[in-house]
Amino acid sequence: VQLQASGGGLVQPGGSLRLSCAASGRFFSISTMGWYRQAAGKQRELVADITNGRAKYRDSVKGRFTISRDNDKNTMYLQMNSLKPEDTAVYYCNVGYVWRGNENSWGRGTQLTVSS
Repeated sequence: VQLQASGGGLVQPGGSLRLSCAASGRFFSISTMGWYRQAAGKQRELVADITNGRAKYRDSVKGRFTISRDNDKNTMYLQMNSLKPEDTAVYYCNVGYVWRGNENSWGRGTQLTVSS
């Protein structure tokens, strides 16, 4: 499975942005889709994921970020509102899917910079 993430950019504090991640390739089914981020000098961390319609968020983004997926398009979204400078990071999408077994794929990442 190949993942194409898009939507990153520069936004002012308090602004909004939506990330997209489209999955393509060969698979029988997709289970969990998730967004991770990695700030400079820090470890990659889970931002949010969604499985069977149930979403999970890290505490620091609850109430500000919304994860969703369009199963017909095999696309996942992350709507980010009330952005803060500490949200600045490279955002990666990740997908768990079934093909030859349970497999996992990462997208290349898209940069989000929150700055005035």
